[in-house]
Amino acid sequence: MAAPGRCSISAAFQEHLRHLSLQDFPCGLGSWNKSRFNARRSPRGGQPGQRADPAGQEEATPLGEESPEALMELLSDWHSPWALPPDCSPQDQHLREMAVLAPELVRGSNVFQVLRSLRIVGKGVEEVDQGLLQLQQLEELILSANQIRRITSANLPRTLKVLELCCNAVANLQDLCAQPPPELQYLGLGYNRLRGPSQDKYLTAAFWPNLVSLDLSFNNFTDLLGLVSQLSSLQKLRILVLQGNPLALIPTYRGFLVDSLPKLSVLDDIHIGPDERHQFHGLTRQPELIRSEARVVVSVGEIKGVPDPSALQQLEVGSKAPVITYSYCVMYEFVEGEEIDDDLSLFQVTTIHQSPVAATLAVDSSARDTESQREPAATEEPKAHSAKVFVTPGKPWADTIECSYRKEHTAKDLVGLKSYLAAGTIVSVVEEKVLSWPVDADPEENAATNRKAGWGLQKDGAKGPVPRDKRKKEKKKEKPCELRSDPPIRRTLGTGRVTLEALLATEDLVATVCDFGILITEEPLQPPSLKEKVRSDRKGDKDKSKKPKAEKESQASRKTMASAKGKRKNKDSAKLEEGRGLQPVPLTVQFEMQLLRWPSAAGTQSQESVAVAVGKAQ
Repeated sequence: MAAPGRCSISAAFQEHLRHLSLQDFPCGLGSWNKSRFNARRSPRGGQPGQRADPAGQEEATPLGEESPEALMELLSDWHSPWALPPDCSPQDQHLREMAVLAPELVRGSNVFQVLRSLRIVGKGVEEVDQGLLQLQQLEELILSANQIRRITSANLPRTLKVLELCCNAVANLQDLCAQPPPELQYLGLGYNRLRGPSQDKYLTAAFWPNLVSLDLSFNNFTDLLGLVSQLSSLQKLRILVLQGNPLALIPTYRGFLVDSLPKLSVLDDIHIGPDERHQFHGLTRQPELIRSEARVVVSVGEIKGVPDPSALQQLEVGSKAPVITYSYCVMYEFVEGEEIDDDLSLFQVTTIHQSPVAATLAVDSSARDTESQREPAATEEPKAHSAKVFVTPGKPWADTIECSYRKEHTAKDLVGLKSYLAAGTIVSVVEEKVLSWPVDADPEENAATNRKAGWGLQKDGAKGPVPRDKRKKEKKKEKPCELRSDPPIRRTLGTGRVTLEALLATEDLVATVCDFGILITEEPLQPPSLKEKVRSDRKGDKDKSKKPKAEKESQASRKTMASAKGKRKNKDSAKLEEGRGLQPVPLTVQFEMQLLRWPSAAGTQSQESVAVAVGKAQ
């Protein structure tokens, strides 16, 4: 019996039968077909309840009843209100047809004897109870997308050949392997919470002697050597799916499996050909090459659509304003706990770049300056992990900013890397603004320097004024003006998330162009020119007694300023008119992430890269 408050498979099955309406029109027995079924049975080979005339031909349909053909059409015509939805299972459609042609076979408990396939998907089932044993002919049981945590093998029919438990919460196989169905050929356990090596021991021929196909995808198996040693006992295994597990991120993963399981035909939905098997021959005898780590390369290319910062500052030459420099970089996240590897000898790099700067930032949409954690995938066991943000070297502004950045990461935490790839990474384009000011010397020091320059010691030791020509030579020897820089001001121009789930499957590369949209900049405020500032200062220093005259001059000055502003506005409007014909460019950045794997015949990398990788591993 099912525990109180828990949804059992028996309850879900009964609800499913009610949904099929096997006893209601146009199925079952009723006024629409009562004359076709009676207590008599036809002679040998005839259908039960079918009345036939002496000549062997069926009688005409009585008035008020429907022919079997008309009833079947009501089931198949998608315009009919009695038709099943297009995505219904073939078994459901077969039961409905049987309820029309032979309703007695699906009446009451008889339906348990005819069911060979049962599909209960997404119904919130939590328990497989003993009621399932009533289905004595059941061969296929599909219970995907439910909430099953553990399954007792004693409640499974011994006739089962297919068992699908994908997308549940199974974390332990002990109960399932207590009395497993002996004839089982397919076992689907993908997208569960299985974690090795404690579960590896249940994946042997001692429990599954006839297993042909096994799906363990998107769990948390990490021990490649241990898992392969158990799977090698499954002599009939031909199809294996392990993608989405942390161990599948190891570069030698596929090659080691291909060589270790010689009878395997399909691995991760990719056929194993003779060329691939020959390529990895002998790898099993080199377990030292199987390192529990993953290597990931991140590349950042061109940045486009950054507004010209010179348009934000139009100052007169010689003004006392600071020197402003702009640089642009790209920030991206990578799972924390990885080993930073600056050795790029494994792959040739044509562009030399500076070492990256690492900073711990949050895993949020803005990539700011605090550490955070990610949410795990819905089908995974909750596991918190933080990410570290890497920053590309700053580049000056250009219409197309070429970052030429490439960084190789070595991740030791495979479970954390899997969770990171499932959640994706955040990529941001950041502007860095630095203000540099002239270094002002001490006034007393300046006065002393001036006195020494005017009344210094001559070569003969006599005190006296230094000649002018000598002063000019000393001025030429003066150092250039030193600048003091303020702390940089950083501004995020655009940020977005990049999906990396493809790297958990069979893809090796995710290449995308992040589009952050068109940046809208405000018109900068125009500062007054140097001449206008000088005029304004002079007028303010005049004696207040000459106020009327000062007012006249200030009025003239204002007119001059207004005239100058008008000229600048005319120039700006002319520039705007010229730019109206140009299409605005959105802010974009090229981003790539590659998971390094040993190339195979099914891949696209070269054989030379394998030799280099093997040499490096040795």
